[in-house]
Formats: sequence, structure tokens, C-alpha cells
Amino acid sequence: MKSVILVFFFCGFCLLSISQVYTPQIDSIAMRDGKKLAADVYIVSGGLQKPTILIQTPYNRIFYRFGLPLGIGANLNSSGYNFVIVDWRGFYGSSSAMVANANRGQDGYDIVEWIAQQTWSDGKIGTWGPSALGKIQYQTAKENPPHLTCCVPLVAGSQFEYNEYYPGGVYRTEYVQQLDALGYGMSAGILANPFYNLTWQYLQNTNLYPQLINVPCFMIGGWYDHNIDLMMNLFAGIRQLSPVSVKNKHKLLMGPWAHGGFGQAQVGTCNQGELTFNEACGWSDSLALRFLDFYLKNQVNGWDSEPTIRYFNIGENTWNATSVWPPTGNTNQNFYLNDNGVLSNTIPTLANSYSQYLYNPSNPSPTHGGTTLRQDLLQGPYDQLVVVESRNDLAIFTTQALASPVQIAGKPSAHIFIKSDKKDTDFTIRLCDVYPDGRSMLISDGILRMRFRNGFSTSDTSSIIPNQAYEAIIDFPNTAYTFLSGHSIRIDISSSNYPKYDKNLNNGSVMYVAGDTLTATNKILHEIDHASYIMLPVSVTNQLIADKFENQINIFPNPTSDKIYIDYLNKVSKISVKIINLIGEELSYFLVESEEGIDVSTLTNGIYMVNVFDNGVLIGSRKIIIAK
Repeated sequence: MKSVILVFFFCGFCLLSISQVYTPQIDSIAMRDGKKLAADVYIVSGGLQKPTILIQTPYNRIFYRFGLPLGIGANLNSSGYNFVIVDWRGFYGSSSAMVANANRGQDGYDIVEWIAQQTWSDGKIGTWGPSALGKIQYQTAKENPPHLTCCVPLVAGSQFEYNEYYPGGVYRTEYVQQLDALGYGMSAGILANPFYNLTWQYLQNTNLYPQLINVPCFMIGGWYDHNIDLMMNLFAGIRQLSPVSVKNKHKLLMGPWAHGGFGQAQVGTCNQGELTFNEACGWSDSLALRFLDFYLKNQVNGWDSEPTIRYFNIGENTWNATSVWPPTGNTNQNFYLNDNGVLSNTIPTLANSYSQYLYNPSNPSPTHGGTTLRQDLLQGPYDQLVVVESRNDLAIFTTQALASPVQIAGKPSAHIFIKSDKKDTDFTIRLCDVYPDGRSMLISDGILRMRFRNGFSTSDTSSIIPNQAYEAIIDFPNTAYTFLSGHSIRIDISSSNYPKYDKNLNNGSVMYVAGDTLTATNKILHEIDHASYIMLPVSVTNQLIADKFENQINIFPNPTSDKIYIDYLNKVSKISVKIINLIGEELSYFLVESEEGIDVSTLTNGIYMVNVFDNGVLIGSRKIIIAK
């Protein structure tokens, strides 16, 4: 049973037939050190030389005998591809080949060149695979085997970074536990290095090598995967630093997908957590095959015209294209925490205003969905209302129902001011979309351990002074999401999200050892001197206007306290104007002479959007600041 679970974790299958479909040729491939790796070889019938897709797995090659990936299943011959699937050195059929400090990239090189020498190979080899099967593709490409043509890594980066295992300085409990269960045995080494140090610096430097990727990569990720930022950063790196001949050939697909590995939520499937995305079903396979067909079969299929980045906007449930990430045209907008759990664009004006809760490490706020990995946890978007928000160990802040959509694309962040009566504690934030029916669907989360508020090295860390105010800056992963009209934006602030993250014992002592468990009284400040807010990278969709209008509008003065004037080069007699606040509420509508000023003296201090229309056609949007 354990081996069945393991294959689900990283092979990307949803359903496996109970009957065996394939009986591949079983071979052993000699490595340069004389050790041999077990391989299943699937050869297209007919005796013609064909391109080959290589999969290197630590999760037992045998499971692919029940159906090949990429939607091919039992249709090997019609696919036109040979497949070679190899157990990693030290795993399953290759267990006897284990050596200390094995260079898996060199193993990949040797496998690629072995394939190229076979009579059934046409000399073109591409690689495919998710997670660990994706990471080894980068390692193989780094070694530059002559016959490697292209790579398709899913939900994977090449990096080994401190922030992957200690986001916000907090140990990713369930993640490392699952890696141990899969046979990697990493927890001891990771726990021995809870601060950013020379060990992490060395690991990061040796596992980030975008300049050495010499073949086109089609990277595929998911907005509910834990590798989002790892992938986005690597993609930016290879687009900038890989050789000139290939840098513009790399492409990225980001869908509404979890990491996968078990259950129904896999890369490319319709169902993710408690939501269904029919518009994204099968895209990862179909686009990956187009990429492989283009490079391995020389098919003229339009792949070279595909956008650099194709991404799914959750909420709108549409596919979008951009050449850079984040997309141009975004503006960072602040949503402030206010009294009575209100989240709005209004800066708080009260003094001594805060929300308070108790955090007891013996009864932590539970993980419910999200970017998890452990096989007993839920993955993807889940409603937080009952499991998380019904508890009394958090503070909840929600906007009123949105009058118009709020679209974000990029990295949100939270800047909250806090107080605690303990020397150390955690603050974690869940970003949620509140549906009209009351569901509070998780989008993403972030965390910070307060001793790491100034950095992650030992010299950066320090205890906090009980009951003194501090700023906690909490980053969220990249996302693309639209809060629809009638929905609300919500943040849940607590001090635990367990077992996704380690429980802070609140004693300020040595971490990750047994000690006194203390209950902390934690406060979230939302007052005039400590204005807490969440920053969202909002796509100003009203700025998506024709280029001919872009430079024809000027709104002045800006900032202003009482009036604004609109200068429009077309000089029509009348234009219409809508003024909208940052949560999409339409505050004012005017039909004015183009030379007339507009009275904005009734608006409170803050940032607003002014949308300008000519005969009902949007011709421009400008951001204005009201400052009195």
C-alpha cells in the first residue's frame, strides 16, 4: 500500500487501471562509475527510429506500466514517442547502485546518451516529470548532454533554499515529514540549521544555475502548489541568464492546480480542493505535448507563437497571457485593518484600537487545505469558515461585498503591527475569498516568527519586548486571482497553522526542542499610529484601453484636497466620470464639461481611481490621491 501512495505523490496520475497494460522491455543502464540503473523501455512498434521521452523517478518506475503520462495511457504507438523510465540510483530497482553523494545530473547525462545510441532512437530526447521528477531534469540539463533536446518540469525548481523549508523563519513541519516518509531523510539536516547560515548559502548557490540551462524548458506550475515562488524565480532567471540561443524559448504555464501526489487534485485535473476548474482541465498535458511535438518531432504547430507566460486567473476562470511577471499595469493597493473586523481602503483614525486573541500551542489553529504535501492533509482551496474561522484564536477582517471585481496578479504582502505578552510568537495570515453564500475559500497564506522580524541569520534574530508594538511583514506567494462582484476580501490572522508550520511554544527559548508551552495574548493593532494593512497587487482593468487614448488624458492637481480638473485632447463638449475607491465601490458619477472641475472635497483621505468615458467608451483611468 505504501508504494501505491508513493507513486501518487509525484507521478501525476489520477486513476490507475487495476489490470496491467504494458510489458516494457526491462533493461539496466550502466553509469560512468559502473553501477547500473533499472529501466523500463517502451518502444513504438514498426521498427522506425522515434524521439524518446525520458522520466527519472524515485517513486518506482513499475507504476507507469499501468498507463503512460501526458494523457497517452495505453496509446504508445499512436503517440509516436518511445519512453524510457528509470529508477533513481538508490531507489527501488536501482537500490544496489546507491553511493554517497551521487551526482544525479551525471546519471541523467549517461541515460540520455545511452538512449541516443539505441537503434530505436532518432537521437532526440526530451524529459518530463513533476516535483522530484522535475528537479532532476534541471540537474540533467545542467550537465549539458549533447542529445538532450528539451525539458518539461512540473511543479519543481532546481533550488534548495532556506525559505523553502523555513518560510518566515518557521519550520515546514508536514512538508519535511512527508519528504522523510518518501525516503529522503532530510529532517535531521534541516533541523540542525534553523537559521540562514553558510550551509544554506552553499546549498542555494550550488542549486541555482540558470546560466547552465542550454535547452528549452516548458515549466508548468499551479497557484495552489508550494513551489510557486521557487518556479517563478527560476523561470525569470533562465529567461535572463541562460544562453542567448535558448533564453527566449523558455515558457511557463501556471494553472489553478495543487502539487498533487494523492487524491483527485493533480496538475491538470478539473477538481482542486472544493472547487472545480473545467476551463483548465487537461491544459498541462495538451500544451506539454505541443511543446514536445515542436522540439522532438519538428511539427509546425504554432508553439513558437505561444506567449511567454500563460496563466489562469482564478475567480474569472480565464486564461491570460503576459511576457513578464507580474504583468504590467498593476498597482499596489493597501487594504487597511479597522475596528470591528472591517477591511477597507480607509486608514484607521482611532487611537488605542486593536483586536486580541489567545494562542495556546497545545491547541493550535489547524491547517485546512492549501499548499500542503503530507498525504493525510487536504490540498488546494478549502472553505475556512467552520474549521478555522469558528474558533476564537484569530482575528478576522473582511471588506464589505465588492461592487465591482478586484483582480490581483503578483505577490501580496501584509504589514501588520502587533503586540504580544511573550518574548516570541508567530503570526500567520490566511488570504480568503468570501463567497455570497458565506464560504471563505482559502487562496494562500504566509507566516512570520517574530524573532526573525529583522532577518534569518543568528545575528538578525532577537526576542521581542512583551507588550511593545512591532511591525510584522508577511509575504504571500505569487497568485492570479479575481474577487468577483458580490464577494468579499478576507484575512484571517492567527498565530498557528499546524501542521503546515511548526507550533511556536511562545517561551522565547531554543526552537524545535521540548520546553515550556506558554499561552500568549496577542494583539493586532489597527490605530492611527499603527495602521496595519494588506497590500494587494491589483490589476487596474480599467487601464486596459486603446493606445490611442493612453496619453490624451491629464487629471490635475494630484494630490488634491477639493477639486480635480480633466484635460482631454479630443475636447468633446461633455465627458462622464466615475470615481471608485480601492475596493471597487463607485462613489461618484459626473457628466461634466471637459473644462469644468469636479468637487472631491467630500472624499476622505486616500487613493481613488477616476475612470473617464467619452460617449460611454472608457478612454482612460487615473489614480488620484486625496490629501487634506
